[in-house]
Amino acid sequence: METKELLKALTDPVSIAGSEQGISEVIKNLLAEQGCENIFTDRLGNIIGTYRCGKENAPRLMLEAHMDEIGLMVSGISDEGSLLFVSVGGFDDKVLPGSEVTVHTQNGDLYGIIGAKPPHLTTDRSKAVKMEDMSVDIGFCKEESEKRVKIGDLISFNTCFTELESFVAGRCFDDRAGVCAIIKALDYVKNLKIECDIVCAITVQEELGMRGAKVICTSAPCDAAICIDATFGTSANSSEGFGLGSGVVVSVGPNLHPKLNKIIFDAASEYKIDVTSDVENGNTGTNAWAIQVALLGVPVALLSFPLRYMHSTYEVIDISDIDSIAQLCAYTALKFKGGEQLCY
Repeated sequence: METKELLKALTDPVSIAGSEQGISEVIKNLLAEQGCENIFTDRLGNIIGTYRCGKENAPRLMLEAHMDEIGLMVSGISDEGSLLFVSVGGFDDKVLPGSEVTVHTQNGDLYGIIGAKPPHLTTDRSKAVKMEDMSVDIGFCKEESEKRVKIGDLISFNTCFTELESFVAGRCFDDRAGVCAIIKALDYVKNLKIECDIVCAITVQEELGMRGAKVICTSAPCDAAICIDATFGTSANSSEGFGLGSGVVVSVGPNLHPKLNKIIFDAASEYKIDVTSDVENGNTGTNAWAIQVALLGVPVALLSFPLRYMHSTYEVIDISDIDSIAQLCAYTALKFKGGEQLCY
């Protein structure tokens, strides 16, 4: 499957953090198609599958990305029948007014619009509307809304997978594009004679505090782990970050293992994969932070793809960066032997 087609298939299902069931079966089927064995879901909802090299007692290299996405949750119903809500994961409130959404209820989906007081009626237009001053208008009176909607129902954004001139735009590229890179990496691995087993770990609830990552090594022990996530991409709105299409961003710092990073940088140099270093002097804000101190400690690396408009209703990436990460993961696996390679 082409990378663009694969990414679309991974971003179509709605899977808000804490309720990732919508994407689970899709991912398990894709891992099975790529030759993974012993695919299972642990108690928290993480998906684990193993691609075996055929060598007995082979070292285990984990490739990890999270499947959950940010969303909203119904917290109340106003006197006018609109739905009050809270966020599930971090949102920039400024992007919400006017957004088209779907309310997922036990009796089917309802469509709505996030509304707020018009700017003409506000006393200070320079201030962004706060989330507590917004609501979802589903077109019903209070009595009818209460019949159809329950407190705790989830709300997702009606964001379509859209092809731009050179890039793609869509929902939850953070971090379904990382999941896409792992599945695509197995395409490259099939043509290589690797000497390690690849543990594919697709985690839950990263957006709520890296919860899936905190238990993943208990479900799937490994000798080292490569985490894949989004980083900030430059845009007309911000020059900070990395250019879309610039390749793989490799983090360096105390959260990341220098010997594992050396294997990654050597693979990038040998196979001519574009990489850029990103200095992280503390918490990377990714699952690499949790996995590093799991069990007795795990050598961990972080590969990132540049992404514009993070945690908004539309995110933008360059597909070529996802292919670059997939290739780099595969060639790192080719060089990975474990053991003394990782010793200080």
